[in-house]
Amino acid sequence: MPSDPTNPSSGLDAAAALLEWYAATGVDTPLAEAPVDRFEESAKAKAAAETRAERRPPPPQAGAGRPLPPATDFAPQRSPARPVVATGPTAQLPTESTVMQARAAAQSATTLDELRALIHGFDGCNLKLTAKNTVFGDGNPASKLMLIGEAPGRDEDIEGRPFVGRSGQLLDRMLNAIGYSRNHNAYIANVIYWRPPGNRDPSDVEVAICRPFILRQIELIDPALIVFLGAQPAKALLGGEAVKQGINKLRGRWCELEIGGKRFKALPTFHPAYLLRTPIKKREAWRDFLTAKLFLENGGTLPPA
Repeated sequence: MPSDPTNPSSGLDAAAALLEWYAATGVDTPLAEAPVDRFEESAKAKAAAETRAERRPPPPQAGAGRPLPPATDFAPQRSPARPVVATGPTAQLPTESTVMQARAAAQSATTLDELRALIHGFDGCNLKLTAKNTVFGDGNPASKLMLIGEAPGRDEDIEGRPFVGRSGQLLDRMLNAIGYSRNHNAYIANVIYWRPPGNRDPSDVEVAICRPFILRQIELIDPALIVFLGAQPAKALLGGEAVKQGINKLRGRWCELEIGGKRFKALPTFHPAYLLRTPIKKREAWRDFLTAKLFLENGGTLPPA
């Protein structure tokens, strides 16, 4: 509607409405009335810079005319370097001595609480620098059934307990199906006590550093049966030919783990995370759990082949 020249407010209303329309359509920057050639401006600025560079006198050559002043006369003065103050443990390259320190610390623990405290205070594994929590173990320490995985994941790192994510929930259901649970008659741990960044595989050195601790943890739990959840814990603790084999060859085969002169029966099976990705393998894992149940109910006697 055209503005009423006899009513001053009508012109303001029209201008306000026009500005509001401009803002709604994205026109929010005022421009000059005359067009501006930005390409021409850039060309002029470039030409001016080249002219200034041509007029600039060349730098004095060493040995020509008056000698240059000593470097100390024109060198910029720098303030003294500030000392670096360490705010926590720093990353170190693990060595054989680090592994020996882990062995000595593990053997000095006489109880699970002492071992937990030693691992929590141990700074020889670089994984600890990026992890939120030390994931020691969960369950009944007096259990005859011990299950061992490889390393904590994101959920485990947050809560500080092993197997609490989706794979942990599946593991709990599998245990309940054979009459076991971590709150009653099962104990769960990992070979590695700190989450590797990005859930990558632990390196051989990281496994070697943590190995004395998990071996001592097994000694203190003293289970009648160890169930390896996946190939990695079996390879890390059994060594030998197990290192060359995958989980499809290892699972369901009885093994022995010797620690301090005592032999522990072990049975590898699939990791719950693998079962979530490959549900068809749940049948074989169920068979392994039934075999473990029968072994424990028979007082540690191997079932017939």
